[in-house]
Amino acid sequence: MGDPRRRVPRTDVLLAHPRLAEAERVLGRALVKAVVTDAQDRARAGEIEPEQVAEHAIAALPTAATTLRPVVNATGVVVHTNLGRAPLSRAALDAVVTAGRATDVEFDLATGRRARRGRGAMAALADAVPAAGGVHVVNNNAAALLLCALTLAPGREIVISRGELVEIGDGFRIPELLESAGARLREVGTTNRTSLRDYSSALGPDTGFVLKVHPSNFQVTGFTADVPIRELATLDVPVVADIGSGLLAPHPVLPDEPDATTALRDGADLVTASGDKLLGGPQAGLLLGSADLVEKLRRHPAARALRVDKLTLAALEATLRGPEPPVARALGADVAELRRRAEALAARVPGAEVVACAAAVGGGGAPGVELPSVAVSLPESCAEPLRSGSPAVVGRVERGRCLLDLRTVDPADDELLLAAVRACMS
Repeated sequence: MGDPRRRVPRTDVLLAHPRLAEAERVLGRALVKAVVTDAQDRARAGEIEPEQVAEHAIAALPTAATTLRPVVNATGVVVHTNLGRAPLSRAALDAVVTAGRATDVEFDLATGRRARRGRGAMAALADAVPAAGGVHVVNNNAAALLLCALTLAPGREIVISRGELVEIGDGFRIPELLESAGARLREVGTTNRTSLRDYSSALGPDTGFVLKVHPSNFQVTGFTADVPIRELATLDVPVVADIGSGLLAPHPVLPDEPDATTALRDGADLVTASGDKLLGGPQAGLLLGSADLVEKLRRHPAARALRVDKLTLAALEATLRGPEPPVARALGADVAELRRRAEALAARVPGAEVVACAAAVGGGGAPGVELPSVAVSLPESCAEPLRSGSPAVVGRVERGRCLLDLRTVDPADDELLLAAVRACMS
C-alpha cells in the first residue's frame, strides 16, 4: 500500500472548497489557511483519514475573526469590569456598525471641508449636561485626569486629601498617574478626616488645582469627614472633581452616588467621569466644565494622543441620544418582573429553583449598594459547563449553588439562557 500521507489534499484544493472559500471571504485567508494546515497535519499524523481533512477543517472554523466570545452576564454585577463593563444598547451597536464604514466624522458634507471631529457626540454630551460650559471626550477617565494634570499642573502642585489617594484597579494608582504628568501631590488631612482648613492651608503660588476624588470602589465608615465640592469652590483655585462612574444626573436608585450635574452646580470647574460605567456607553473619559478650561485641555498636545476613535464617538452619541441603555434598564429593573421571569425559566428546567438574592452595581460604582434581585438556582456543578458553552453563561456560586441572577440578563436573552441551561443539565 502507498503512503496515506500522499492522499492528503493540497492546500489550494482545500481552499477552493465552497465552504472554505466562503469562510475565507468572512474570516480572512490567513485564519482559514491556518485551520486547513492544522487539519492536514492531523491527517499526516494519522489522527484522521485524508478524506476527512476538509470536513475537519470546516468543523474547526471559528464563527468570527476575533477570539472574543459573547457572554450572557448572569452574575448580578451590572457593570462587570471583566465582562467588558457596560453592554451597549441596540442603537449604540448599530451606530458602531455605521461608523465602521467611511463616515463624516471629521468632514462637513454641506461645504466639502474639514469639520470638528465628533461634533455630534459633543453636542449630545453638552445637551445631557446643560450645566457644563464645555465638554470633551478622551479614551478613559484616567486619561481625563492625566490631561488635567498635564494642562493645569505641570511642575506644580495638586492638592488632594489623603483619604482620596485611591487605587483604581489592576495596580494603577491615582497618585502615580498624576505624578507621571510631572505634577507634585500635596497631601492634606488624614485617611479618615479632612477639613476645609487643611486645603486652604496648603494653597500657594505652586498650586495647580484642588482635586476631589470620589472613592467609588470602597467605603470608609465611622469617624470620618470630607469636604464637599461646594465648600472647595470657595477656594481661589480651580477645583477638579473626579466622580468616577459616569452618572450625569442624580439617580433615584443611587442617591449617594455623585453626578456631573450636581458637581458642576456646586462649583466644580472641571468634572471627569467614565462613559462605560453608569452612563452605559463605550469606554471613554468625559471632561465637563468651564468652557475656557475645557478648550485649554482640548488644545493641549497630549489631547491628540488621548483622543477617541470614530467607533467610540458613534456609540457615545447613540447612548446619549438613543433609548435607555442596558445598564439603566438593569438598575431600574422591577423585582416582581424579575421573579416572574425566574419562575417561567425554572418551570422549564428540572431541579431549578427560584431564590431571592442581591445584585451589585460594580465597575467601581456605588460600593456597598445592594440591589434586590431574583435568580434561578442550579447545582454548583453547572457553573463550569455553562461558562464553556456557546454562548457562554457566567453566573456566580453561592453556598454550593450556581445562581443565574436575572437583573443583569436582558429579557430578550431568556430563551438563549434557557437553551444553555438545558444543554448543561443534559
